[in-house]
Amino acid sequence: MNAVTIDGPAASGKSSVGYEAARRLDFLFFDTGILYRAVTWAVLQQGISVADSEAVGQVAEQTSIDITAPTRDHRDGRQVTVAIGDNDITWAVRTPHVDQNVSIVAANRLVRQALGEQQRSIGLRHGSGAGGKSGIVMVGRDIGTIVLPEAPLKIYLDAPVDERARRRQQELAARGKETDIARVLADMQQRDEVDSERAIAPLRPADDAHQIQTLGLSIPQVVDKIIALAQTHLEVGPATPLDQTAPRGGGAAPH
Repeated sequence: MNAVTIDGPAASGKSSVGYEAARRLDFLFFDTGILYRAVTWAVLQQGISVADSEAVGQVAEQTSIDITAPTRDHRDGRQVTVAIGDNDITWAVRTPHVDQNVSIVAANRLVRQALGEQQRSIGLRHGSGAGGKSGIVMVGRDIGTIVLPEAPLKIYLDAPVDERARRRQQELAARGKETDIARVLADMQQRDEVDSERAIAPLRPADDAHQIQTLGLSIPQVVDKIIALAQTHLEVGPATPLDQTAPRGGGAAPH
């Protein structure tokens, strides 16, 4: 199986690193957290309380989420296009309102059941080379521990919470959303607590994960570490060169 799982807390670099690693390996890039963000967006749009577990679970079961590769018409830095029906919600799922609620939705047992099987199916199909790519890079919070524990290469990225809050603020500002750093930091600390202490699939490194601290490292430096590991743990050929124009940001990283 050619599968790389990349887990870690919010803004640890998973999406940008995973996207570029997948491109260089010619693997499918799948940031699984985008599904949780899409469900959270749908719940909020319907005015449902994220604390209403049954209602939120029903939304997850009934919502059809379409994930497609960006077309040449998309020049906004997106890594995938996310749609519910005719609604392109690619950036709507990245708002502070979704940020503040997605960990609660992702901790919902019914939601995780509704989305977990789909994630695993995608991982197994593309990891075996049956999906048109030679492998898959899956990014999330519990991919190496719960969704695809048999993946031969597991990565866990991390960075101090204040550094991750700074990155998230810069990401929001780049899209014209000015947000106070204190608010971003408080939201991220709360999400870290919820993610790490939830009863279902808490955030933690897999026992056999390679842990990488991203503080002080550039995206290319982290990607190079993963490519080197992939070449020893997977059946891959030489990686393509670093693409300096590859899109950054726009990942999911919610759960």
